[in-house]
Amino acid sequence: MASSYTAHQPDDQGCIHYSEEEQGTWQILIARQLEALDGKACDAYLAGLERLALPRDRIPQLGEINAALTPTTGWSVAAVPALISFDRFFALLADRQFPVATFIRRRDELDYLQEPDIFHEIFGHCAMLTNPAFAHFTHLYGQLGLNASKEERVYLARLYWFTVEFGLLQEGEGLRIYGGGILSSIGETAYALSGKPVLQPFDLLEVLRTPYRIDIMQPVYFVLPSLDCLYRLGPQQIMAAVAEARRLGLRPPRFAPASGRQAS
Repeated sequence: MASSYTAHQPDDQGCIHYSEEEQGTWQILIARQLEALDGKACDAYLAGLERLALPRDRIPQLGEINAALTPTTGWSVAAVPALISFDRFFALLADRQFPVATFIRRRDELDYLQEPDIFHEIFGHCAMLTNPAFAHFTHLYGQLGLNASKEERVYLARLYWFTVEFGLLQEGEGLRIYGGGILSSIGETAYALSGKPVLQPFDLLEVLRTPYRIDIMQPVYFVLPSLDCLYRLGPQQIMAAVAEARRLGLRPPRFAPASGRQAS
């Protein structure tokens, strides 16, 4: 899939320059998403967001993110083109670097963007990387993906999808969001806790066997009892579950097939 966006390149000082319209897009996105997440985001995300201290009036520079992120868990962000290969993606995660495409969506795509932009990556994901359990799991995921076969990566993609991107968490106050795909989406934020989707307790094998589509609201979410559950997932446990999921096959999808697209 070719991207319709081009990532910005930093200057000699490592600074990326954005247009006034792009800065205004960030202002719109962060203001409305902070309001939408009130009472819905998990504690770890809110603590990470406070630590990052993201500016409201402009797109942050990646060096600013690293200055706040790296001292907490050793992670950093790395500028990448709009789309990167799976090999590059896994290699970055295995090196505790989170890929950030340095472009921001157009105004006509404020509500939904198929490819991840800088708002999705920074606002949606980076705050959670300040949490040790989540950071450990994401690092482990990168290591596993880097060494996995093409067939195994298809199953590992579902683990990432239903945790890092679209995970929910049970906290003392109730159901909360920790997945970046929800945290950065105005529509998914409202939908995820609306009572409409099916909510299932997190089960590694079921996650690996559950199909998804990237272009619809998720019909099912998996709920963690705590983020420590991600920390306790070991490499042998995950890859043994991948082998078992491949043997058993996928569950029937909870959605209609997209025209010209495949479920994953």
